[in-house]
Amino acid sequence: MDALAGLLDGPRAKGAFLLRMIMEPPWSVRVEDGAPLCLMCVTGGEAWVVPGTGAPVLLKPGDIAVVRGPEPYTVADAPGTPPRALAGPGGECTSLDGEPLDQSMRLGVRTWGNAPDGTATVLVGTYRMDGEVGRRLLDALPGLLHLPADTWHCPLMPFLEEEVSRDEPGQSAVLDRVLDLLLISAVRAWFSRPGAEAPAWYRAMGDPVVGRALRLLQNDPAHPWTVALLAAKTGVSRAALARRFTALVGEPPMAYLTGWRLALAADLLRGTDATVESVARQVGYSGAFALSAAFKRVRGLSPQEHRAGA
Repeated sequence: MDALAGLLDGPRAKGAFLLRMIMEPPWSVRVEDGAPLCLMCVTGGEAWVVPGTGAPVLLKPGDIAVVRGPEPYTVADAPGTPPRALAGPGGECTSLDGEPLDQSMRLGVRTWGNAPDGTATVLVGTYRMDGEVGRRLLDALPGLLHLPADTWHCPLMPFLEEEVSRDEPGQSAVLDRVLDLLLISAVRAWFSRPGAEAPAWYRAMGDPVVGRALRLLQNDPAHPWTVALLAAKTGVSRAALARRFTALVGEPPMAYLTGWRLALAADLLRGTDATVESVARQVGYSGAFALSAAFKRVRGLSPQEHRAGA
């Protein structure tokens, strides 16, 4: 597993909300859908993303923005344009007075806007549930990630624009996978920027000792790992590994393993129908009781409560 594989194994869109938005100024959409993550690609004209906190960001053709929820934000033709539509959970869109706009602004299959020949075109892809995007990925991203067209090149964007308005068998699954690939490409480009503030564990992947230890833990979290076993596998003493791992990653090896196991368990609980006992054994716990105790201690709720929260 390479430096990004463990992090990027999380995106698994399932019936993601995808839309091509075509707008003519003035326009402004307030987004209050509570979604954990949204990607926006401008393929024509310009659009501004105005986060709840921080400076507005201008998107030009070829740019991509990744907005981390659930905080509200606004997408508009200009930062000062007052909202004229409100996007809520599930893709429902209304006027500020609550009047439904889904039908009146429908322009075709997965296409919506105020003018069929508007000057601004924005592709929108939204992950609806936390379990579709790993928590470590969300925690590693800023509130608003912006990649200008001149800093990266991704052939997936024109492909997504071509596919988003198609209505064919299996189209939802195709769009889900394209959205996942687009997100992975964007995150990889973001961490590869000069001076990028990548998470400590990502930087540690480049270390010959700690990087190997991280890959061992991520590749086989169910293995009964100990610091001594990891040290033997990486060719250093227990003390040297513990000291080096903690310095580079920011936490001891076993604490990292616990977090990784619980992150995997959390996604399995919400993304599958597997029993708590089965999930526990898949991620390295002896049974449901051991997983429940760790889950409660670290996350403050039981696996059942976490699953019910989906």
